[in-house]
Amino acid sequence: MNQVSIIGLGPMGRAMASAYLDAGYAVTVWNRSPGKDAALLARGARRAGSAAEAVAASRLSIVSLIDVDAVYTALGEADLDGRVLANLSSDVPEKARAAAEWARGRGASYLTGGVNVPPTGIGQEGASIFISGPAEVYEEQRAALDVLAATDYRGADPGHAQLYYQLNMIMFWTAYTGWYQAVAVARANGLTAADILPYAGYTADSMRGFYEGSAPLADADDHDGTHARLAMCAASLEHVLHTAADSGVDTGILAAHAELYRRGVDAGFGADGTARLIGLLGAPETA
Repeated sequence: MNQVSIIGLGPMGRAMASAYLDAGYAVTVWNRSPGKDAALLARGARRAGSAAEAVAASRLSIVSLIDVDAVYTALGEADLDGRVLANLSSDVPEKARAAAEWARGRGASYLTGGVNVPPTGIGQEGASIFISGPAEVYEEQRAALDVLAATDYRGADPGHAQLYYQLNMIMFWTAYTGWYQAVAVARANGLTAADILPYAGYTADSMRGFYEGSAPLADADDHDGTHARLAMCAASLEHVLHTAADSGVDTGILAAHAELYRRGVDAGFGADGTARLIGLLGAPETA
């Protein structure tokens, strides 16, 4: 029988354990605090008395903890020799690389993962997970990882899965916070989230076209402003900023955006395209 251990039973870990049970795996689970495994045990999962015991129960352990530091704490005393750790916890790329070295030093194979869906998406069609690490380890464990979501292998560098994941999170969190900013302004003007939801959906759908149109311009350092001059966009952002201010809501997020566009205009790029902002956002040596 296929076997897997799940280290960490937050909402994501529980969803992963459930997906493996659905797929007929023998599942061993461990969580630092008790009480989160009852439903899984009722379905046939086995509770490990420690993280070390959970790792010993299966060649593959799926780790779903708050960050890499929690991995060190949980598995500090475990015998990792000959085991495969697939760390699907969120963290920064450099910490993922350090964790891979730590695991290798203790005889384990290590894969990094970035999960692109919430817990409700685990095991569902359309779900995906970035994976990076040794190709041979990925191929060995691919079928097991695909139980959770379709895996998107990003190469041998253990930091790359987290890099791709965090890039997605940059886009996700700025967009999601933008939605709440819009709801706050709507509410201040007597509207509800439901009132603006159809238009929010349209805007979200339209962003794909903006990404696809701007990507080749960005990669070519093409700053043609024929269709979208930076100065025009800066003026639009000022209108957005003042609409929020006139509504009496917090403008901190919008002010930061407006300031970036002002910097571009002040630097003499007003007639250029908005891809100029990438240089303003980049590290000094690349700006």
